[in-house]
Parts: sequence; structure tokens; C-alpha cells
Amino acid sequence: MTRTDLLRRCFFVFSLVCITTPVSAEEYKLGPDSIEQPGVPQGKVTKHSWKSDNVFPGTVRDYWVYVPAQYDGSKPACVMVFQDGGAYVDKKRQFRVPTVFDNLIHKGEMPVTIGIFINPGVFPAEKEGEKPRRNRSFEYDTLSDAYARFLLEEILPAVGKEYKLTDDPNGRAICGISSGGICAWTVAWERPDQFRKVLSHVGSFTNIRGGHVYHALIRKTDPKPIRVFLQAGEKDLDNAHGNWPLANQQMAKALAFAEYDYKFEYGTEGHNGKHGGAILPDSLRWLWRDYPVK
Repeated sequence: MTRTDLLRRCFFVFSLVCITTPVSAEEYKLGPDSIEQPGVPQGKVTKHSWKSDNVFPGTVRDYWVYVPAQYDGSKPACVMVFQDGGAYVDKKRQFRVPTVFDNLIHKGEMPVTIGIFINPGVFPAEKEGEKPRRNRSFEYDTLSDAYARFLLEEILPAVGKEYKLTDDPNGRAICGISSGGICAWTVAWERPDQFRKVLSHVGSFTNIRGGHVYHALIRKTDPKPIRVFLQAGEKDLDNAHGNWPLANQQMAKALAFAEYDYKFEYGTEGHNGKHGGAILPDSLRWLWRDYPVK
């Protein structure tokens, strides 16, 4: 074989590889609205702890409160609650909500909003050396009004002692990832008189504690005044509880059938916050798009 023939064969093999090798999955990157910008006032984040004596008795948890620089106490602020709050409030992780809030509020693309970031409860260890018992699935995956009551009877009144919070349900939003995502939907579904905006990241609308029934319930129930943004990914979980990509597609189809005000973003990622974090600014703009910012 001559040198020319060898080069031709190598070029053919290289070309074949280029044609048949699948394109890598889309890489989701954070945009400028997720990065601190010069000249943008930064809100204040404070950390707190809470022991529940009512709805989830015996549980303890951390929570954080974000107050935007524009809040002056002259009138009530909008409210947005986040499940698994530690992941959402951290400025170095995938969502970086305080930074996104800073940028969007500064530009007038969402109203002045106080963020409440709540971790799931745990039961403290009874003996030295034992680990706390997690209550996350019970709180998030249960289909009842319990978590809504927890917010309305315990957390919001506690935060409301220091800050003026709106009681307008259209000015209250709730967000979560995975089981926190279905929890956000359940709160609004149970209490649309209190919460009417939902943001779900890779929500667990599967049969962990019966959440798969929402697909049918939405279709057979008169639509409720809820606006919902769903994000999901094709590489999400598939296990004994169900198939997460399919469950979110079923949710989207049910919302469309029932003529809800919804948006569905279906991406290429798995059970994580990469896609949801990258599109968070656009998600919030859509969720708050017609709410007065003044």
C-alpha cells in the first residue's frame, strides 16, 4: 500500500467516525443573570433554625431568608418558598437563587420578592453516635395539605414577624427539585387560595407515595388557578417508583388537556439541577411575567 492509499484510508475511517459518533449531550451553562453583576444591589441572607411542634412535631430543620435590597418595609413583598433550601440558596451551586433574584429584581423583571429556603425536617438522634432520622419523603411526597399547613401555620408567620409578606396568592410562588418539585405542586394544588405559582425541577411525579395519580386527577378536576413551570430531562431516573421523564411528560400533557397556564422544558440532563439552574432566570421571568413590579 502506497503512502497516498494509506492517507486516503485513514481519512475515510476518520470521516466515518465523525459521521457516526453521537453528538455529546447539551452542556448547560449559567448565564449572566446567574452571576453577580457590578452595580447590582445584593440582598441579605440570614440563616435560622426551626423546631416544629404542630404539623411535623419533633422535627428540626435549617432555613434561610433572603431579603432583596429593594425591600424597605413600606409595603408587603412577594414570597417564594424553596424546598431543599440549602441547595437553592447556595451561591456556588447550580441554582444560586439569591444572585438571580438580585439581578432580575434590579432589572424589574420580577417583583420585590422575599425568598424562604427550607430544608426538610429531621428527627434528632436519640443516642450518641446515631444519625438523625430524615423526614424528607414523608413531608415532600405525601399527597395531603400537611406541608401547605406547615408553611401557612408555622414558617410564614415566623418570617412575617420581621417582614411584611403579601397574602395575595398570585404573589406567592413555591419551588423544588425532585420530591421537592412534587411538593411544590401539592402545596398549590391543595391551597390555590394561598399559592398560585409553581416551579418544579425534575419533579418526582411518580409512585413514591402515590404522586403518579396527579396525571389523572388534573384531567378529571376543574382547573385550578395555578401557573406552573416544569423542567425535566431525558436521562432522569427509571426505577421501581416509575419513570421520571415519562411522568413529567404525562404531567405536561395533563396540564395542556386541562388548559392550565403552564410551560414545559424538556432537556437532555438527568436527575440534577444543571438544566434547571441554567434556565432559572428565564423560568422566573415567565412565572412572574405579568405581576406588577412596582
